Amino acid sequence: MGGAAIGLAALEAGTRRGNTALKTSTRRQIKPSLGSVDKPPKISEVPVSVAPVEVLPPQPAVRPLAASLEGPPIHALSALILVAVDMLWGLFDWMPADWIVAIPSCFAAVFVPTFLIQRQLKQDSRGRALTFAVILGVLAAIPTFVTGTPVGLALLAWTGLGKLLGKPPLR
Repeated sequence: MGGAAIGLAALEAGTRRGNTALKTSTRRQIKPSLGSVDKPPKISEVPVSVAPVEVLPPQPAVRPLAASLEGPPIHALSALILVAVDMLWGLFDWMPADWIVAIPSCFAAVFVPTFLIQRQLKQDSRGRALTFAVILGVLAAIPTFVTGTPVGLALLAWTGLGKLLGKPPLR
């Protein structure tokens, strides 16, 4: 049943009840306006205006942090600090009672310089420098020699510490 049929049904129901207000308002809704469909709407005749084109100088390219994209992600000095502090576990290995002081001390002794080295020398972002500082700090705080394990050796190879120690390149 279409909208016009519903309107007519309401009109007839209103007429039967004697409701003239419903009858007149429904007729206005049903009555189609024939003129609006036959001709298109008028478009005002406004003269065309030309907008000036503004040419801007090119923006300087945002330089990605080249230091963080080239070479190993961890600076060799950061890895050297990890090795030095990791060697201190030779002293603390036999004294588990001192671990309550040694673990946070080793973490801080690696975290702070690593963050500064990664931020200043490697020119990493704060988040990236913080990430590497936390990773190396946690590795230094493990109460055993990390550099003697396969994980430590992989980390040292990843940082390129062999270049700092003078290892000749392979041909």
